[in-house]
Amino acid sequence: MKCPFCGSDNTRVIDSRPADDNSSIRRRRMCDECSKRFTTYEKVETIPLIVIKKDNAREQYDRSKIEAGVLRACHKRPVSASQITKIVDDVETKIFSREEKEISSTAIGEYVMDKIRDVDAVAYVRFASVYREFKDVNTFMNELKKMLDTDQVK
Repeated sequence: MKCPFCGSDNTRVIDSRPADDNSSIRRRRMCDECSKRFTTYEKVETIPLIVIKKDNAREQYDRSKIEAGVLRACHKRPVSASQITKIVDDVETKIFSREEKEISSTAIGEYVMDKIRDVDAVAYVRFASVYREFKDVNTFMNELKKMLDTDQVK
């Protein structure tokens, strides 16, 4: 690892520990030439994921888009920030565990709806109304009826 201060290649690791999120390693390093210390992070390289949109356009996966959708659906609802993070983390884990290079936005939306449904019914209906593009009140009511029927089965 090159020293960011003097550019020397002679650096050594003096401390290693898991980073806050436990998905990367934080390493403290010291340069043998200038004796300055710096921190590096080591993270597992993931497969770049391409999302296929409804209009067949393709774009790189962006976690913040899922977060934004979940946040909008949970706005003014009794859903904590940690619950929202868990929803997004669970969806992301499911997406990347498929080990495919492409995924449809439809599949991502279904995963999100499955997770939101378990947390808050109103947030689920909000997300579904945007995601499924409800055109009128009847489609909205049909979704509510389906949700009520499954809740009675549980």
